[in-house]
Amino acid sequence: MTTARIAGGNGNGVAFIVSAGVVYEIIAACCSSPQTTEINAATRADTLMKWVNLGIVQSALFIGVAAVIDPKRRASILAGGGSAGVLLYIQYIHARNSGLSSAEPGTEDN
Repeated sequence: MTTARIAGGNGNGVAFIVSAGVVYEIIAACCSSPQTTEINAATRADTLMKWVNLGIVQSALFIGVAAVIDPKRRASILAGGGSAGVLLYIQYIHARNSGLSSAEPGTEDN
């Protein structure tokens, strides 16, 4: 069975998952994991979130370009990239907030 047949023959499933993967890869390349954000929020919350925000902007640029280049799959590209961006951003916000409210020591000193 071919990938096109699995995706319903239109490639939208592939476009969705690729655009979602790009968002996760770009953000991962820009910053630590949500776990590291939570552990070290007391000392690095502002810096960590700066890089998350930069990753979101970069992701949006790549997803936007892909949507322009492939208008046939634009909706899937935007849905995949948008979903991944929103979900991962929520994770980082939660990690930051949890870390800032935690009394547990981080792994870094000031």
